[in-house]
Parts: sequence; C-alpha cells; structure tokens
Amino acid sequence: MLRSIKELHGYTVRATDGDIGTVHEFYFDDHTWTIRYLVVDTGGWLSGRPVLLSTLALGQPDWEERVFPVLLTREQVEHSPDIATHKPVSRQMEGDLHAYYGWSPYWRTSMSTLGAGAAAVAHVISGTEEGSGEPGRDPHLRSTRQVSGYHIQASDGEIGHVEDFIAEDEAWVVRYIVVDTRNWLPGRKVLVAPAWIERVSWAERKVHVDLTRETIKHSPEFDPSAPVNREYELRLYDYYGRPKYWTKL
Repeated sequence: MLRSIKELHGYTVRATDGDIGTVHEFYFDDHTWTIRYLVVDTGGWLSGRPVLLSTLALGQPDWEERVFPVLLTREQVEHSPDIATHKPVSRQMEGDLHAYYGWSPYWRTSMSTLGAGAAAVAHVISGTEEGSGEPGRDPHLRSTRQVSGYHIQASDGEIGHVEDFIAEDEAWVVRYIVVDTRNWLPGRKVLVAPAWIERVSWAERKVHVDLTRETIKHSPEFDPSAPVNREYELRLYDYYGRPKYWTKL
C-alpha cells in the first residue's frame, strides 16, 4: 500500500521488550529513492540521542495503533553505534551500523528488483550530485524532512515545492513526490514520480522535471485525504504516457 511519509512521523517505534521512541524522519537513497532508514527520536530514554534503524529491522506495522515494531531489544538499540544524524551519514558509518546489527548491506544488492525506471532514475540522480566524493563512499542518503520544501521546476517554469512523499510500505520505495502548487494553482496538489525527474540540484534545493506546466496543470487531481490506489495510478500514468513502475523490464 502507498502511504504518506509525513503521516508516519510520530509513530511509536517498539522493540521486542518495550518502546524506544517515535519516528522523526526517514533517509532515502537518492540513486533509487528507496527508504533505507528511519530516524528515531528516543526522547529522555537515551538523553535525546537519535537512533538510526534500517527498514530491514521493521516487523509488520500496526497501522491502526500507529506502531512500528522492530526486531531488536532495547539493549541492542542502547549500545548501537552513535550516528550524528545532523551530519551526512558516511558509508563507513553505515558499515559499522550494519555490522553491529548483522544486517545485509543494501549497497551490495542489485537495483533490478525495483521495477521499471530504476536504472534511469539512478543515472539521472547520480549525474547531478555535487561533491559526491569517491565512488562507493558516499551513500547519497537524503532526509525526507530536509528535501521537503525543495522547489519543483517544470521544463518551462516553477510549479511549486515538495510537500510530502508517497512511499510503498512493503518495498519501502518512494513512488511519488507530493508537490504543493499553492503559488501557482491555489488549493491544488500534484504527484510527480521520481522517474520523471530530469535532474536534481541539491545545492540550489531544486528538482527539475521533464514536464511542462500546462501538462501538469491538467493532470489527474490528487486528493491528499484519499489513499493513492492502483486505479488512480493507472489514470496518472496513462495521462502522462509514461511506463508504469509495476511493469517489470
């Protein structure tokens, strides 16, 4: 099912022997737009130290109770490597974290399971990275909170800014960016898929899409209060004439 990332903020994160905190934000890999980690606000339990947990540790969420169970003990989390989430997370930090918990490193796996358009997205995003450093060292992790507010640039002008992300709750892949067009189309929000991104300027906080303002203006209306279902997705992809992510290569 597709879910709003902002609506997941504040969910309780529950270890096998008690609560450890609440969801503060998520980190996604800007090569594939796959969500790799959730940042847990531990409150007074660990003196406010935020904790980074891989989505690999998640059990089956309780959506009604707003709980994310993790297959870890409180003691494991307490003694986990200290990660400064206000700084870029290096591959070495990730390696230490994965080694501590025994998680399989995602960067050694293929993108082929991500569906149509994954390779194209990886090419577009990696080609726009500023100051990425040595290949293989920079994990290209982006905070959903920090990217919120980025300006969205159509091929012929600005259309709005990033307000939210819509992610698939099984594969933990960002399927859409929610664009608030309040300064252009008051009261209207639109969805843009990562595969339609032409380039991203992280330094300028701008996302460029290969769509015109007029095309976006007449796209199927997005209602934030309604779930994004397959029927709506079909209308969206048919309107834009783009390959569907659920159709494998």
